[in-house]
Amino acid sequence: MISPLDLLTSDLMRYPLIIAVLIGLTAPVVGTYLVQKRLSLLGDGLGHVALTGVAVGWLVGAWTTATPADLLAIPGALAASVIGAVAIEYVREVSHTSRDVALAIMFYGGIAGGVVIIQLAGGTSQNLMGYLFGSLSTVTAPDLVIALVLAVVVLAIGLGLSGLLSAVTGDEEFARASGLPVRAVNVLVAVMAALTVTLSMRIVGALMVSALMIVPVAAAQQLVVGFTRTMRTAMAIAVVCALGGLLITVYVDLPPGGVIVLLSIAVYVLAMLARALLPSPGAAAAEGGPGPVAERDAVRSR
Repeated sequence: MISPLDLLTSDLMRYPLIIAVLIGLTAPVVGTYLVQKRLSLLGDGLGHVALTGVAVGWLVGAWTTATPADLLAIPGALAASVIGAVAIEYVREVSHTSRDVALAIMFYGGIAGGVVIIQLAGGTSQNLMGYLFGSLSTVTAPDLVIALVLAVVVLAIGLGLSGLLSAVTGDEEFARASGLPVRAVNVLVAVMAALTVTLSMRIVGALMVSALMIVPVAAAQQLVVGFTRTMRTAMAIAVVCALGGLLITVYVDLPPGGVIVLLSIAVYVLAMLARALLPSPGAAAAEGGPGPVAERDAVRSR
């Protein structure tokens, strides 16, 4: 039986535990803005594009005889997901393509590119499995450093510019009429999502990270009212689920990404039941608390 002390002293578990906390803090911050923009599937699209970046990293590593072979996989995923995030906003703005079409193109192109390029790099589609669903055994010290840097950037932007970001993502037309930089903010939110996808790939997996962005936010909306309270509650839920899922996989041989997402969904179901059995957040707001309209007006007045 592995003791808690073993978890803290072993590099095999210490690195994933730290990254899990970082994921729990950052994913709901981005997810709150995506939910406001009604763009919940953006993380999925970027996750697929990141797979192409992983494969490109393998290919460059093969050309340069890097050791290990996937040394450049995460940097490749970072570059590909950021480029994909900027591209989707460019396509939507210039060609007037709807978001769902642009996301669909990213879904299919990302998967196809990843599978084809990984073969060119001398690998197989099995090499992508750890990035698709998460794996504890592949987390290294450089991964932790990358995760720390990305988490600091995402939290600094997501929390430091929360007033501007929430104003634009909540009501684009009003923000545009007010002279706010709507296009720049849309690109910034997409890039934040790309950074979060890259941060989460090793633990949660590219196919699962979007769920950790969105499901804790959806659960928080069942429990509290207001943008700031929703974000904070979602962060707490995500941290608990990320750590809980990771600890379960220490004792049971299961993919960490799947367990973390299932825990998040379980919390969402419990939150729905709690809302059905207890007074709703909207009713509490009506009795004197600030409701969503009041909070939106407060954001507009800044």
